[in-house]
Amino acid sequence: MKIWLAVLALLAALPAQALAFSFSEEAGKDAAQRQAKQAEISALLSEPCRKSIKGQTIALLIAEKQQGLMNVNASNQGVLFEALYSRLRAIGLSTIPQQAITARIARAEAEAILNNDPDAALAASKRLGAAFILKGIISARSGANKMVKANEVSVDIILTLSDGSGRTVSQVRASGQSWAGSDVTGAALSVLDDQADTLVAKLYSDFCARGKK
Repeated sequence: MKIWLAVLALLAALPAQALAFSFSEEAGKDAAQRQAKQAEISALLSEPCRKSIKGQTIALLIAEKQQGLMNVNASNQGVLFEALYSRLRAIGLSTIPQQAITARIARAEAEAILNNDPDAALAASKRLGAAFILKGIISARSGANKMVKANEVSVDIILTLSDGSGRTVSQVRASGQSWAGSDVTGAALSVLDDQADTLVAKLYSDFCARGKK
């Protein structure tokens, strides 16, 4: 308590101009970072994209990696699917709704695709009418942070875009932490909300650049 009183007394003794300058400086840094991020996204989305490429359909599959195995749970991961699906649609890419995917391919087949089974990927692509498959793999570690005495989840998200033959077109990664206890989906959504626009823009740039080759 005495320490906090001393800190408050020190802050009160500082000139108002010094405090105002500090807050203004931090606000300026945040604004600069936001502008730089938006400039990067705009540059990536400016990649010329031929109609013959842009119109090809992409199937999105998401799973959580647990002890080396893929866990596909559409009910838990629907919010993650929507976070990516809506952004892909917003930039004009053709994607398949989650309901159509779950109706046409079995869970075991989806897990085989996410485990890099080329035969399963080819069969599913034909059944879905998809020229590309975008795989989202979520890895997470949860535990107690002793410094703040709270549970945290560290999340790593890898998005891999592959064509019908299984060749990788693009791969992007996002990492972050969340005070979500043991809620992996919530932590992953927090990371996506912060980084998905940049990730999707990078995928778009690589996807469209493929049409030049």
